[in-house]
Amino acid sequence: MKAGFVQFEPLFGEVDKNMEKVEKLIDNVDADLLVLPELFNTGYVFTSIDEVAALSEEILKGKTTQALMRMAKSKDVFLVAGIAKKSDDKYFNSAVIVSPQGYIGTYRKIHLFFEEKLWFDPGDGNFEVYDIGKYKFGVMICFDWFFPEAMRALSLQGAHIICHSSNLVLPFCQDAMKTRCLENRVFAITANRTGTEARNGKSLTFTGKSQITGHTAEVFYQAAPDTDEVGIVDVDMTIAENKRLNEYNDIFEDRRPEFYKRLLRDSAE
Repeated sequence: MKAGFVQFEPLFGEVDKNMEKVEKLIDNVDADLLVLPELFNTGYVFTSIDEVAALSEEILKGKTTQALMRMAKSKDVFLVAGIAKKSDDKYFNSAVIVSPQGYIGTYRKIHLFFEEKLWFDPGDGNFEVYDIGKYKFGVMICFDWFFPEAMRALSLQGAHIICHSSNLVLPFCQDAMKTRCLENRVFAITANRTGTEARNGKSLTFTGKSQITGHTAEVFYQAAPDTDEVGIVDVDMTIAENKRLNEYNDIFEDRRPEFYKRLLRDSAE
């Protein structure tokens, strides 16, 4: 399976230009699965709830999802792309998943980072795995990587590869994803953005270095920190079905959940 990422620098509020940029980047690309950055169509540094409201879209009716479905059909590719979702009077930092046949699903980011908490509601769904025929993939967004439970939940549901739309500003994720993949024996695609976004006295610089990580912590491909590029690797997904570390250890069968209960907070306490 040919799987990879699209890395570029979105322009804040320029939805049409950002979608045009993505379409141009993938025009001559041959891939089965591509992951786009978090909030790829809008940019990241919001300064008011009015901006969030203006740039959030209903998923199926929104022009971004419609454009993604058109691209997926034209290129015969599965796409995972981060957008701001409007749902009644709530707004979610989300990832939309589309196939050549159309819309598949939406993931709403569960672990919000920094000022995202000012603008978005936390995700209220589960970590879902999507079946694309012979293989399955799970979806996370950016700061979800900080919580090992996220990738473990997806891996336990049979995900071969984790699609990780990101706007990373901390320097740790690319290295941490090696461990996340190793401890679950899965593959991962971290699609990050580049550039510095400065608005109304607020500024964030994004780390780029989008990455495709293997099940034994190897990095198959890593982008530069500041380039527009599409990175693709031919991955043998069946390897992720084997959870054996050696002849005596299977990392899932060896789990002892009965001893992990203390890790769960009891809301009644």
